[in-house]
Amino acid sequence: QVYLVESGGGFVQAGGSLRLSCKAPRTITSVFNPNTWAWYRQAEGNQREMVASITPGGATNYVASVVGRFTISRNNARKTVILDMDNLKAGDAGVYYCNALDGAGRPKYTSWGQGTQVTVSS
Repeated sequence: QVYLVESGGGFVQAGGSLRLSCKAPRTITSVFNPNTWAWYRQAEGNQREMVASITPGGATNYVASVVGRFTISRNNARKTVILDMDNLKAGDAGVYYCNALDGAGRPKYTSWGQGTQVTVSS
């Protein structure tokens, strides 16, 4: 298992921006680097959904609702995955988590971090 720490959430007005960070401080780079990493969002009352992912080579994928507004990136040396969120909308609100993906595109690690709360006022 991997210990994951998410941060950077907060309260922002619609149209604002946030930068989320996911760190794996107890993970060695040989474990971190080969993974495809993803950010997930869980809105209140809803299931957790993946919003963005990034492969070891840097290829990215986004759910349609965030295309053009969110950017996922990674810093392997720092074992960190970043989610830059611009032009935030009320529908972006929720608790954001990160996890790696297994070969089938499902969350790889069963132990999730505490998440970071994003609140957007309209």
